Amino acid sequence: MQSEPLMRAWRVHRYGQPVDVLQLDETLVPEPGPDEVLVRVQAIPLNLNDLERITGGNMIVRPEFPYSPGMEVMGVVGACGAGAEQWQRRRVVATTKQAFGGFAEYAVCPTAATFEMPDDVPLPDAAALYFPFHLAWLGLFDRAALTAGETVLIHAGAGGSGSAAIQLARHAGGRVFATAGTDEKVQLCRELGADVAINYTSADFAEVVMAETDGRGVDVVFDNVGEAVMEKSMNCLAYNGRYLMMGFASNKVVADEKFLVPRRIAFGNFQVCGVLLNYADDSMRQFLKEAMGWNIAPRELGVRINNEIIDLVRSGQVRPVVGQTVGFDELPAAVQAMAARKTTGRTVVLV
Repeated sequence: MQSEPLMRAWRVHRYGQPVDVLQLDETLVPEPGPDEVLVRVQAIPLNLNDLERITGGNMIVRPEFPYSPGMEVMGVVGACGAGAEQWQRRRVVATTKQAFGGFAEYAVCPTAATFEMPDDVPLPDAAALYFPFHLAWLGLFDRAALTAGETVLIHAGAGGSGSAAIQLARHAGGRVFATAGTDEKVQLCRELGADVAINYTSADFAEVVMAETDGRGVDVVFDNVGEAVMEKSMNCLAYNGRYLMMGFASNKVVADEKFLVPRRIAFGNFQVCGVLLNYADDSMRQFLKEAMGWNIAPRELGVRINNEIIDLVRSGQVRPVVGQTVGFDELPAAVQAMAARKTTGRTVVLV
């Protein structure tokens, strides 16, 4: 009798710090269901949101222990569920099922959030493109409709989505202001195309922005930091500006609290735009709309974004910023470094 296939996976059996609670287990290879694929993982890009699944922080759904964190993988499809047979053996980037399960040698992913990655984009770049560039594109173009000649303030410009946003905004003809926390990261922002790069530890970014725009402010704020910079960022917005709510890295707790003051927005005469990287097929989008009131991006938009990004990479107009690549055995230490804000760009774990 043939035994069931096994894989290695970093899993948590309790909440805590990454180096304390991530445990390398041998467990069963999962099976894909309908409209799902099983990805043989070649690389794991780390995301700040993975930390919640490890530390027990703010999250919408809490998986049952033990489980593997990891919301994004890159690899080759090794098995397909019903309706997904056309994905067999394709090289892909993908969001994992229910946004966890990716810190493993195999991961199940819904086809609605799975996208082809051509062979001519090598590792580690191939693994570093999906989340930051899709997120930046959704914010800058799908929500803010950024056009040539407009100004944009991008926070955490040396991070994954920040570094992608600098390049996309510059490519679109925008004038880019970027913030970062060290002189080295400020220099990276300049190299990526920022017209004005600000070390927020030694200068007041709001004062710089207002001075550089002659008191007008910027047309768009790309904010993936949240509470720590929100008020000053809103003060930096021009009339009819667009504030992009990209993330809550400084304090995720407020993501589910009554936090914004309506009169503040009314007197600001600006737009507040929510941005979420999540794709679904039509039936799931309709279900979530009716059940929760949520609007989820259609897969067709994701395909368009993915194709545009790959074309820009091939032409050398944008590039992913990979700060570090590590081996699978080094994953807990790499996550710990990300949690301590000691990373630049993306950390990619090679499996």
